[in-house]
Amino acid sequence: MTRAFLVVMDSVGIGGAPDADQFFNGDLPDTGANTLGHIVQACAEGRAEEGRSGPLAVPVLESLGLGQAERLANGDRVVDQPTGLWGAATEVSRGKDTPSGHWELAGVPVPWDWTYFPDTTPAFPDDLVAEVAKAAGTDGILGNCHASGTAIIDKLAEEHIRTGQPICYTSADSVFQIAAHEEHFGLDRLLKLCADIAPTLHKMKVGRVIARPFVGDAEAGYTRTTNRKDFALAPPSPTLCDWVSGAGREVIGVGKIGDIFSMHGITQLYKGSDAQLMDHLDRLIDDAPEGSLTFANFVEFDSLYGHRRDVTGYARALEWFDARIGAILPRLREGDLLIITADHGNDPTWHGTDHTRERVPVLGYGVGAKPIGLVAFADVAASIAAHLNIPAQGPGRSFL
Repeated sequence: MTRAFLVVMDSVGIGGAPDADQFFNGDLPDTGANTLGHIVQACAEGRAEEGRSGPLAVPVLESLGLGQAERLANGDRVVDQPTGLWGAATEVSRGKDTPSGHWELAGVPVPWDWTYFPDTTPAFPDDLVAEVAKAAGTDGILGNCHASGTAIIDKLAEEHIRTGQPICYTSADSVFQIAAHEEHFGLDRLLKLCADIAPTLHKMKVGRVIARPFVGDAEAGYTRTTNRKDFALAPPSPTLCDWVSGAGREVIGVGKIGDIFSMHGITQLYKGSDAQLMDHLDRLIDDAPEGSLTFANFVEFDSLYGHRRDVTGYARALEWFDARIGAILPRLREGDLLIITADHGNDPTWHGTDHTRERVPVLGYGVGAKPIGLVAFADVAASIAAHLNIPAQGPGRSFL
């Protein structure tokens, strides 16, 4: 049997979404957002020189067709033929967030509109605030607004430690995030709080409740830890993970995949920083059993650089990923398929601090040079199912 590896570079969009004008960062639409294209431009113009220098250097991804996919997504002329499978995917779900992108890549477009909280202070309804405070055992919450996670922690950490009240905030995505100090509030207590209120938020069609633990003090500063946990609304129907595990195969989640799919269909899970996740992926190239699916998410493009509008950091992360994945690809077995894609955009040159509506690259290794053109997110799932010789469900069609 063959194996499949699906690798998501979280937020590495390539522009060109035909409905970008319907999605907003603040009061301005996402029309023209292009995460990869604008990073390439910034590097070429010498505006991304901290810890790196010169044009963006991603030769492995470029050889697979990353640049061609970006040109295709934006209607530009394709100039040469890469060595890998390449194309660009368009999302149909009404969202530009993690669950929408991953579920649709796994064959299940989101059939509803997500609930979003208004960009006001307060942002949350009084009855929800009361329920969160009751579940936390406090007399209130802090935050109650749209915010950058790192900024609101810096602003409210000392008050949080003094009062014990959790820091609650949201964004342009369908999320309810709770930040709390791992020692003063307690990591287990934070995770229990999120688990306890998640059913209420899910009934409201809020996509995720996210635990955002942090450590530190006023003198040294505060830092978020890798113990983040997403309590996501379960997919509305079986996804690629269920199709594969239902066929008796192993489905190995790497990163936050278990959280995104509420562990549905996941048989093994490995978590950690992106560097640790790459080590897991490297090992799984040798260890993943025949017929298995390894589904990996590398989140730090998004969490550390996209939301913080850190162009240089994003460029460094892309170059790091390119070097590591380049060492992995030659070790794939004959018959293996590895697909690299993304779930949405997060243009670090864009206004606001939220995700951007974009097409995403679809790059494949193991099937030779193959232009696939513009495809749907759900086609990724159908193609992996076809490669693994298992029945596919949902609207996707295989591009293999």
